[in-house]
Amino acid sequence: MTRKAWIVVGIFAVLVVFLAIGLTRNPREVPSPLVGKAAPAFELPFLAHPDKVFSSKEPLGNVWVLNVWASWCVGCREEHALLVDFAKRGFAPLYGLNYKDKREDALRWLAKYGDPFKASFYDIDGKVGFDYGVYGVPETYVIDKKGVIRYKQIGPVTPEALSERIVPLIQELKRE
Repeated sequence: MTRKAWIVVGIFAVLVVFLAIGLTRNPREVPSPLVGKAAPAFELPFLAHPDKVFSSKEPLGNVWVLNVWASWCVGCREEHALLVDFAKRGFAPLYGLNYKDKREDALRWLAKYGDPFKASFYDIDGKVGFDYGVYGVPETYVIDKKGVIRYKQIGPVTPEALSERIVPLIQELKRE
């Protein structure tokens, strides 16, 4: 084989190795630069009470969960029953960030499927979602007592994610 042929074979082999590594990765586990850093501060109107404003400083001192959702989101419907159950079991306060949605649609959706959130906030233009690095909805964040993001779930929360990562992390953070 010529030198040129060996170079082509070598490049092809390297590409095959990278492809093989990429195929073994979980696409929902995209590393977030915000994990381990302070959650972006925000003030937004409550979804149900637009005349009142919520500050992300309010839950400081508690471990809490922020779920980014929208009424138009198919994945949000997939995870919703799990979130309702999670909220009933009282592991941690669950807050909702309603993302780029129509307020009326979001309220109607919660009335139809149940409202697991301690409160939902209205992010019509997506600025807070952008600050949190939202790729798309749903996304879920576990935030510790000091306001540091400790976990980010991209895509619908699954029973496995809840039992193997989210709930154990919440329990650990509560003991700290």
